[in-house]
Amino acid sequence: MRTSTSDSGKLRALIDREALRAGFDLVAVTSPDAIPKAPARLAQFVADGFHGSMGWIEETLERRAKPGVLWPEVRSIIVLAMNYGPDHDPRELLAHPDRAAISVYARNRDYHDVMKGRLKEIAGKIVSRAGGDVKVFVDTAPVMEKPLAEAAGLGWQGKHTNLVSRTHGSWLFLGSIFTTAELEPDERDVDRCGSCRACLDACPTNAFPVPYRLDARRCISYLTIENKGPIPLEFRAAIGNRIYGCDDCLAACPWNKFAQAASEAKLAARDDLRAPKLADMLELDDPAFRAFFSGSPVKRVGRDRFIRNVLIAAGNSGDAGLTGAVRALTLDASPLVRGAAVWALSRLLPQGAFDSLARAALPEEEEPDVRMEWMQGMGSAGEVRI
Repeated sequence: MRTSTSDSGKLRALIDREALRAGFDLVAVTSPDAIPKAPARLAQFVADGFHGSMGWIEETLERRAKPGVLWPEVRSIIVLAMNYGPDHDPRELLAHPDRAAISVYARNRDYHDVMKGRLKEIAGKIVSRAGGDVKVFVDTAPVMEKPLAEAAGLGWQGKHTNLVSRTHGSWLFLGSIFTTAELEPDERDVDRCGSCRACLDACPTNAFPVPYRLDARRCISYLTIENKGPIPLEFRAAIGNRIYGCDDCLAACPWNKFAQAASEAKLAARDDLRAPKLADMLELDDPAFRAFFSGSPVKRVGRDRFIRNVLIAAGNSGDAGLTGAVRALTLDASPLVRGAAVWALSRLLPQGAFDSLARAALPEEEEPDVRMEWMQGMGSAGEVRI
């Protein structure tokens, strides 16, 4: 849909105005062909297996890397960012192992729902003013928002692969509006990371094989959210008390000094999700889990995966007061939960006490993964206890 220079300018002014009114902090425009390097980079990411079990990335490879394949009618892409910066350094909670660390982005309502409604409002105003058609995307569709945001000039993809802004650091949610209207693209930003590697050094599991490349299989966010099976042994201790996601690489970014905390009207943290007690989280059955995390992105992992994560944190806590709750979960209906509970118990009990429980439990346990957890936790002469 062709628009005159004058009409295009008026439409852009409306977009900027409506974005600000809707609570977005940054807005810019790019073209559908502005990320020519994305297809090869994404293909390499998948070829290296760095996507782990996230099979949908491979399945949508072509559409994800080329916006014009996703929607051939698109002529301009509006990229919007919403600041969700915390009012403190979330890493401070790691020094309190009896508490559960939930990633900053998940401490309030699901940002997908919050942003999508507001993007639809802006999209409706665009159609009312200029006609044509629009499509709205927030993270869940095969759209590479970070490369598009960089191309639009909102910031640059840092060495941790996330978008970094000169005005909001690394704390940004991204969404996009695809439109048939032709808008003047904004100027691309440049990489300002320089020699800094604070984000890379902050990663507890060494998930960055080189700068600008993430191996999701080693990332705590992937391990605690996307991973549906047991958490690999090599990463359990490094997870600490992080029960949903990880903010370390984001929080380490020096550009955060320019970011402001998110306003209460947007996505400030729920008080009960700032530092919940591990003991309380261990008590959640499925109905209680659903009720407590109603409206939260945490709800999407389901109770079993969530309790698996809490049990890893319990095992890392050194808090013998959690032993009773952990032991009860070795009888849980979910093998995933039972296996994590066994590992946690092996960390909380004296060796002899654990071995006695293991000998009693093994004849009744039929799940191979759970049996392996019991056997790995048992001590024997000349062997190192895992």
